[in-house]
Amino acid sequence: MAKRSSSIERITNETSIRVFLDLDDTKVEKNNIETGIGFMDHMLTLFAAHGFFRLDVFCDGDIEVDYHHSVEDIGIAMGLAFKEALGSMVGIKRYGDILLPMDESLMQCAVDVSGRSYLNFNVPFPTEKVGEFDTELFKEFFLAFVRKSEFTIHFNLLTGENSHHIAESAFKALGRVVGNAVSIDERRKNKVPSTKGMLV
Repeated sequence: MAKRSSSIERITNETSIRVFLDLDDTKVEKNNIETGIGFMDHMLTLFAAHGFFRLDVFCDGDIEVDYHHSVEDIGIAMGLAFKEALGSMVGIKRYGDILLPMDESLMQCAVDVSGRSYLNFNVPFPTEKVGEFDTELFKEFFLAFVRKSEFTIHFNLLTGENSHHIAESAFKALGRVVGNAVSIDERRKNKVPSTKGMLV
């Protein structure tokens, strides 16, 4: 099987981003995440750890303006990395879903690695910020990610009171479902998981 990894470099007037992704490096002990935004580092570390893949993300962005450009552009670069690493998507399980608790928060998350971009983000945050991080930026990140990865992702927050816990539950859940969806199904490892013969 072809190596399922990718290296993405994306440079604009607002951000300079490098992403390395290896879907099959399940033994990585520590992912290198340096976005310049502490809470984003925390969330992406959780995402990679729970997805059981290697993810390195480096971002030099105009965070003196605010975090928006960096967060959105990281989502774009990560989406591109997943699309490139998956290639033809032969052999993947395609789907993943979970009901994930994080203290009082309970997050439902499902993904279809479908070649079609869609985000349902039914995740209300009780506060506008977690520390210095604007909670509205979570949706911007996930929107950018699905547009470039061409995944369908559904989030539904069933219960939750603490914005930090809600965000953690979302990123942990997404890591788990994406990790499952992109893993190889040994029963059909030489086939695209669609009766159409392709994912689009």
